[in-house]
Amino acid sequence: MFDRIAGRYDRANQWLSFGLHHRWRAAAVARSGARPGDSVLDVATGTGDLALAFARRVAPGGKVVGVDFVPRMIELARAKSARRGARVEYGLADALALPFANATFDIASIAFGIRNVDDPARGLAEMARVLRPGGRVVVLEFGQPTGVLFASLYRLYSRAVMPLAGRILTGEADAYRYLPETAERFPSAERFLEVLRGAAGFARTEALILTGGVAYVYVGTLPGTARPAGR
Repeated sequence: MFDRIAGRYDRANQWLSFGLHHRWRAAAVARSGARPGDSVLDVATGTGDLALAFARRVAPGGKVVGVDFVPRMIELARAKSARRGARVEYGLADALALPFANATFDIASIAFGIRNVDDPARGLAEMARVLRPGGRVVVLEFGQPTGVLFASLYRLYSRAVMPLAGRILTGEADAYRYLPETAERFPSAERFLEVLRGAAGFARTEALILTGGVAYVYVGTLPGTARPAGR
């Protein structure tokens, strides 16, 4: 499914989110606490938007690696990074079996991908495994909006408008029925924090609500001391 929509994925994201997905990714990067010199792994990187946002934040001296299990997405991410002159390494990888040693990165992120992992808790644990002491897992994911009126309007939009618009923009209505259906079922807010806490021994977890609950940023911080600034 993701391979089929890859070529029109960015355009669909822009239209269907009314451009808000860029602000949501910026909020995730800001909440991550990323600094120049940090090493970041972006899991389920797609066409690389979050990886590129991190690359800007950790320069100079930082390193960003983006992985995905869809070859076409990786091709598009590499092309996008080349056009923007960004230094991001990309490769194919399964979120449940990351090909990196323990304690390799300062931050491991995933945007709108954790609900697509067969075992989300195991995926989160795998992201935590590759982090150094004091490292952070950062998750940007859809949620369920709060407020009766807003929640009702959002359900109408996601169930009726999104599949039709997705079919027009990408030719794949099924993909844009899948998105709201999985987002509705997936735990958000405190329920997701419980999943996060159960996945690894985080010293601290937090959630940031975005756009009335349409999306959330979650951060889990491992025990230990983070990398000193500038190292």
